[in-house]
Formats: sequence, structure tokens, C-alpha cells
Amino acid sequence: MSHIWSPWRMAYIMNHEKTADCIFCKALLEEDSPQNLVVYRGNTAFVILNRFPYTSGHLMIVPNEHLATLEQLSDATLLEMMQLTTRAMRILRELYHPEAFNIGANIGEAAGAGIASHVHLHVVPRWKGDTNFMSTTANTRVLPEDLAETFVRIRESWR
Repeated sequence: MSHIWSPWRMAYIMNHEKTADCIFCKALLEEDSPQNLVVYRGNTAFVILNRFPYTSGHLMIVPNEHLATLEQLSDATLLEMMQLTTRAMRILRELYHPEAFNIGANIGEAAGAGIASHVHLHVVPRWKGDTNFMSTTANTRVLPEDLAETFVRIRESWR
């Protein structure tokens, strides 16, 4: 599990002060593991598990560049993000057999973006009845699988 070094990565390191507090930029500099949750690195984007998933297998597709909106991204990055999204769906279908998916982005704080400064897409596998009383009464999500186990399963399938 080694890093892929590129001119972009060196540029990021040189300008690290601007994005030091961004969890996505931080994950790019770390070794891929159950701690940073990066399951795949492409040329211009990467795939990471959501640390606070709505369902098991909740992935995010993130551009390497620290930009706030989709329209700021290059065509090459947008293309790779969509390719990673469809690949994520195929892998999640094989592993978890979801009945459907929610795919989307919250662009800007007013739209509910938890990390508004670094745009990303969510890929959320869904099943009929996947919400339960725990979310409503206890503001708690119940996941049938530990996040570290999800990381191993998805990372192995990605290879």
C-alpha cells in the first residue's frame, strides 16, 4: 500500500498550509489503511469510505484538487469521478446487493455540505427499509458491519 507520487502531489505538499484542515487533503498524504479509509487512488480523484456512513458501503468520490464546486474541476477529473462512481456501484452491487443507490453532492454549506471547501460525490447503497427506529428515536445509525471490515472488503474488491 504505497503512495502514488505525482506532480500534483508535490504541488499540494508545497501549498499544504491552505488545506491542512481538510480531511480529504490529509487522507491524500497518508498511507491507505482502515485509519484513513482510502480504498482506491486514481489519477485525478480517489475513493474513500465515509467515516459516518448512512449505510454500509457508503463511499465518496473525491477530486485530488482542493476545489469547492464541480464547475471548477477539469473535464479529465469530472470524467474520472464519474468512472469511479460507476465502478463503485458495480463493486457495491457485488458485495452488498443493494436494491438502489443515492448518488449526489451537497455543494456549499447551505446545501448541507459537511466539507464545503472540497467537493465530493456520495455513493450510498440503499435497501427497502434501511432506515429504522434508531435513526428517528435515538439519532443513531445502526450498521451491520464494522467500518474496518467494510474497508477491507471494498479495497480487496477494487483490486
